[in-house]
Amino acid sequence: MGVEHKQVIVLRKDLNMRKGKMVAQGAHASMRAILQLGHAAQGNFVIPLDTRIEPWLLGRFKKICVSVNSEAELLAVHDAARAAGLITALIQDAGLTEFGNVPTYTAVAVGPDREDRVDAITGGLPLL
Repeated sequence: MGVEHKQVIVLRKDLNMRKGKMVAQGAHASMRAILQLGHAAQGNFVIPLDTRIEPWLLGRFKKICVSVNSEAELLAVHDAARAAGLITALIQDAGLTEFGNVPTYTAVAVGPDREDRVDAITGGLPLL
């Protein structure tokens, strides 16, 4: 069997988001990580497949959800993923339904990429 690929969604537990809000924020992160790689071309939206994206989109599509306990921890994960050259997407909620109209960082997607590369950044974080 080949190398496994995955994406990890990191969510802030300290915000005490409603379950639906937490799911939505994780979905935003996952989608942005992939869609930010695409572009419009002749009426289509094209996402170039590379060694990080293709095995994940056309294979097992593995996602894992983990948590952090602060904005500082969330931003540190995002920064570490970027520094490692991983696909990453940081989500800032507008605060319209929760968080008292204050824009708030809620989630980060790390990957997709090879499991070992993603785990180097997120492997120590607890499952959600």
